[in-house]
Amino acid sequence: MRYLVYEINADSGDVVQVTLSQQANVKLMDSSSYSNYRSGRSHHYYGGLAKVSPINISVPYAGHWYVTVDLGGYSGSVRASVQVI
Repeated sequence: MRYLVYEINADSGDVVQVTLSQQANVKLMDSSSYSNYRSGRSHHYYGGLAKVSPINISVPYAGHWYVTVDLGGYSGSVRASVQVI
């Protein structure tokens, strides 16, 4: 598994809730950071390693966002659902 990606539109102060089947890295990124992430370059994100589910991430400003879920290079798979609450 490389990674899962979800696109959302959210306002400042919204909360992105990600429910996972197992621990994984969860990152909330804007378009520029997501482009860097896809290219393997340095990128800025909100979130990190989620050891418990669900994980809630506050949206810092309104816009179009990408939520990625990955296993940090480890093999396996993860199921995830994303919602704005």
